[in-house]
Amino acid sequence: MLRTKIYDHVVLLLGVFLMMGPLVVAFMTSTFDHVLIHKEGMQVGWGGKFIETYSTVLTQQGGFTGEVTGWLMTQNSLILGVGFALGKIVVSMLAAYAIVYFRFRAATFCFWVIFLTLLLPLEVRILPSYEVVQQLGLLNSYTGLIVPLIASATGTFFFRQFFKSIPNELVEAARVDGAGPMQFFFDILLPLSKTMMAAIFIIMFVVGWNQYLWPTLMTTDESYFTLVRGIKQIMQIMIGADIPKYNEALAMAMLAMLPPALVIIIFQRMFIKGLVENEK
Repeated sequence: MLRTKIYDHVVLLLGVFLMMGPLVVAFMTSTFDHVLIHKEGMQVGWGGKFIETYSTVLTQQGGFTGEVTGWLMTQNSLILGVGFALGKIVVSMLAAYAIVYFRFRAATFCFWVIFLTLLLPLEVRILPSYEVVQQLGLLNSYTGLIVPLIASATGTFFFRQFFKSIPNELVEAARVDGAGPMQFFFDILLPLSKTMMAAIFIIMFVVGWNQYLWPTLMTTDESYFTLVRGIKQIMQIMIGADIPKYNEALAMAMLAMLPPALVIIIFQRMFIKGLVENEK
């Protein structure tokens, strides 16, 4: 038993080292001067330029218009991530609710049609989606960034499985007490789904935060650029410089990883509980 525990801890420590090692080196390197990084490569230690580098990345205006800051791109990424996650939760919950509780004849068929859309990733349907958004005049807008992406087969599947695990006796009791479909959804089903909603929110927030292809296609106005796209934009500008500012690029990458990590840390208990309850 003791050997098993020691072995488990060694494996966990190796995993932590492999996962965190590159991040720690990248963070340390971002505190050094870009000239030193250019000469000697990645650094291990404290360079002393933490405040200067990160304040420059967050507040210095740049881009082709000279008006875009890292803070603005962070806000855009936050709006996209939160809107993406909340939109998917709402649409997925309503779809799963209709499939499980309304029991119409084509419910199973509709579910499998929704499920089969997993075979059509964004890259496959991106051109027709772009055409629709363009005709609606939603280019360079938060609505155009978020709404076309909120349909989710994965979210519908998880909520469907969760709703099916709720005892029928609860449904019958609500019906006997005179609760209609809307009252049952808001007063009973919604409170029971908190952990599942938290689990789906975490997954979808990270996916939305890391979106690159869709924001790249949808936005030409720099005021709507996201942080992930901003890193690429900054790197393109850096290539033309005499000495690329590697420290600022690494600082931007570290900032891009921070919000998803905080969301996972804050909601990790609800995330695990939501997934475990879904397996019952």
